[in-house]
Amino acid sequence: MNHAEIVHRLEANISQALVGKPQAVRLAVIGLLARGHLLIEDVPGVGKTTLAQALARSIGCSFQRIQFTSDLLPSDILGVSVYDPKSEEFVFKPGPLFAHIVLADEINRTTPKTQSGLLEAMNEFQVSLDHHTYPLPRPFMVLATQNPLEYQGTHPLPESQLDRFLLRIRIGYPERADEKAILRGRGMEAIEELHPVLSPEEVVQLQAAAQRVGVEESILDYVMSLVEATRRAPFLALGVSPRGAQALVRAAQAQALADGRSYVVPDDVKALAGPALAHRVLVRSNLEWAGGRAVDAETIIRSLVQEIPVPR
Repeated sequence: MNHAEIVHRLEANISQALVGKPQAVRLAVIGLLARGHLLIEDVPGVGKTTLAQALARSIGCSFQRIQFTSDLLPSDILGVSVYDPKSEEFVFKPGPLFAHIVLADEINRTTPKTQSGLLEAMNEFQVSLDHHTYPLPRPFMVLATQNPLEYQGTHPLPESQLDRFLLRIRIGYPERADEKAILRGRGMEAIEELHPVLSPEEVVQLQAAAQRVGVEESILDYVMSLVEATRRAPFLALGVSPRGAQALVRAAQAQALADGRSYVVPDDVKALAGPALAHRVLVRSNLEWAGGRAVDAETIIRSLVQEIPVPR
């Protein structure tokens, strides 16, 4: 079975629980293959938790859900050293972050101090506490949900935190037929009945295969042109960082692997530019409206993609 068939089987398994959202499932799988993390920004009740649970069950991995609240502390996530009177030593008790798939639910309801507790884990796949470093399991992936900022009690994620997420997606409301199927109970019981179609070891092998997908110089130049355009765009106060450029390349490699190719094509970059870059830029507040309509980051990224010549 080739890589494309394996990925298709994984996506089909997840889609049994998350009904009618193949694009969201594809992007979650791309994030997994690229060793990245996923930020899901959407209204409550559209299947964000379901996506995370279904992904974990489909690859036979451990799963932890952390409900982020205003009083949550970094130690509640990372763990704590506890004195053991028998051994007369401090023993590290791992927190819920020590799982393969971690759902950071409503991450923007907690304080920036607690949000920053995830930075090392997301970037280096390890946790440092009390002069010791503890590796996280492989594969390791954070799926964070974020309520829209107009909701009460939210703390905007700082740019350094946003930059750690490979992709940002929105699931959105289902189509009428899909929502009717959900009302009949489809998907609710499916998540309990999901069986793994991949092992954690096979996922790690797929991740290694994604890293080996070829990226020609012309594709790298194309990515650089897009990234540099965000730094010059008049509507943007903050352009894409080098980490963001790397994220786009890694995501494109994962997409190529999922499509059964050993090389990246321009369409991979174009398709993932929005999910990989839009959350890494900052729209100028004084240029928030143009021609009577709101200008958001996704719109700007799409326009830049259309303007930049595609390599031949």
